[in-house]
Amino acid sequence: MRGVFYIVGPTASGKSALAAEVAARCGAEVVSADAFQVYRGLPLLTAQPNEAALRQAPHHLIGAVSLTTEMNAEKFREMAWGAIIKIHARGKPALAVGGSGLYLKALAHGLAPLPPVDTSLREELNQLSLEELNKRLDAVDPLGTEKIDRQNKRRLVRALEICAQTSLPASAQRLQWRGEGTPAPGVFVFRDRLELNARIDRRAEEMFRCGVVAEVAEIKQLSATAAKTLGLQQIRQLIAGEISEAECIVAIQQATRRYAKRQLTWFRRQTNFEPLNLSLLKDHEVAVESILQKAARSFAPR
Repeated sequence: MRGVFYIVGPTASGKSALAAEVAARCGAEVVSADAFQVYRGLPLLTAQPNEAALRQAPHHLIGAVSLTTEMNAEKFREMAWGAIIKIHARGKPALAVGGSGLYLKALAHGLAPLPPVDTSLREELNQLSLEELNKRLDAVDPLGTEKIDRQNKRRLVRALEICAQTSLPASAQRLQWRGEGTPAPGVFVFRDRLELNARIDRRAEEMFRCGVVAEVAEIKQLSATAAKTLGLQQIRQLIAGEISEAECIVAIQQATRRYAKRQLTWFRRQTNFEPLNLSLLKDHEVAVESILQKAARSFAPR
């Protein structure tokens, strides 16, 4: 949509710093599309933009909800478009920035109509093991099993709910995204694998130097979606004395690399966004200029 430009990519790719600089240079405001940065109380663990980036341009949906709030793509879409409408009312363009593929796709294309949650069915499915859930999904939606995270119990349960309630595969209904054929202007920023992994490792170490363990120790209650925050489980194991700090850091680095790999797979399947390999560019300024030129075409009056 005119007036919204997307900067997407995997964790630790540097998209937040790029977005802040681009927004400052073109008078835009940033709308975060990150499933965990939306939560308030875990700025270190969720790698929220630092104070310098926040001072460069207004940011929205960073620390916007409490850790006890359940989030999903539909709720995020409502919040994000509410922010975008206000940004446009101020006569400014918006940059949608993040790495949560489903949230970004919901924002760009809308959501297919899906049945509401059947609590009794969900309770029944939640009693099953990952192996049992995968076997059931293999039987009713083999195409869906190729695209879903087979270790993510919540997503497996939701896919089976959709199949049971509609008598149609969940994967077939996901093809019904409204506006799927309309390109969303933006860039997919990424880095060569070795460079990205090194950045992920450094960021995990920096989180610990800055006090992420104390940050997590203060948390009392979490919603089911907030509890999925990357690294949370490992730090709680550290606090409980089950693992050492060194083991915790390594575990978070490994989990983050796996997550980045899934993000890269997701975005490479999308055709909406122009790829931009930051490893091939000379420096930060060159990347900013490249994105500014692409954004200017999107924001130009028609």
